[in-house]
Amino acid sequence: MLRIAVLGAGVMATALTFPAIENGNEVRLIGTQLDDEIIDSIQVTREHPVLELKVDERVKAYHFVDAAEAIEGADVIMSGVNSFGVDWAGEQLTRLAKAGQIILCVTKGMQADEDGTLHILPEVLKKHMGDLADKVHWAAIVGPSIAGELAVHRDTCVVFCGEEQEVLNRLAAAYRTDYYHVWTSTDFIGHEVSACMKNIFAFGGGFAAGMLEKAEQANAKYAMYDYTAALFSEGARELKQMVAFMGGDPEVATGLGEVGDMFVTTMGGRNVRAGTYVGAGVPFSQIRNVKMKGITLEGVAAVGVVGEAIGKLTERGVIAETDYPLVRALYDIVSHDAPLELPWEKFFGGEK
Repeated sequence: MLRIAVLGAGVMATALTFPAIENGNEVRLIGTQLDDEIIDSIQVTREHPVLELKVDERVKAYHFVDAAEAIEGADVIMSGVNSFGVDWAGEQLTRLAKAGQIILCVTKGMQADEDGTLHILPEVLKKHMGDLADKVHWAAIVGPSIAGELAVHRDTCVVFCGEEQEVLNRLAAAYRTDYYHVWTSTDFIGHEVSACMKNIFAFGGGFAAGMLEKAEQANAKYAMYDYTAALFSEGARELKQMVAFMGGDPEVATGLGEVGDMFVTTMGGRNVRAGTYVGAGVPFSQIRNVKMKGITLEGVAAVGVVGEAIGKLTERGVIAETDYPLVRALYDIVSHDAPLELPWEKFFGGEK
């Protein structure tokens, strides 16, 4: 039995309380300052207002003002805030975490230095935590996992990745159930890089639907699956290339946390909806400021971070101008309002 404190009461962090509590662990769900209404609802009715499901009675819900009390004595602190709050989360962990605890990361993305050097988000947390970062244990969860499906006990397969196999074994035993299937890997970098990159390419999963809508063929018999499959394949190729570039094992790119997660992310969601608008010919600035104003788009944010970094790394001669043609095209769409004109001749290593 582990004592698990979850920082952030979003849908995925909350969904992960289901297998954890059912395995006999002690689970404490801590809302951020933005989660007060969620915590109020759970405390009064047990219902998570976004998941629209009851949270197990055994899960203790805390407002952020009581975070220190909730984290005291925890074996595991799960960082469940979204990528826009990762710096804030690092500041809180610096204040709240203690040596010997396990930091379990759920948030996916990367950050970049001014020169384009990319960092996985656990490295961002470590930067904030200073010397304490070397006194805790690090792990993360990757894989095709839709929060609602997990919460209602649909079969879900994931990888717990980290730096120490013994820690991963403890976590896997704490979370593994007959519906939540857990594998482990010590390729921390490879899996975390993949988890960011798959969000980038999932954005393109909506392009075809938007193009068909624009052509007034939304219900066409021939639905541009070829187009979407080609984008998916080029995305998988560039994902594998980035894993190798960042120092991970490129073979992980064929696994659950990589193409597996990219597949489920292209099945729907906010980033795919943004991609559908792009396919319909809407400039991205209008999507951001009008069509989807106020909606969190983590995949699109990753396009901005990684796309800009790739430009700087190219200027430095670290990567070739022919590398990552799909990421570059997506970056131009998101950051420069470029129209959807994909450089097909540059995909798959260029025309032979």
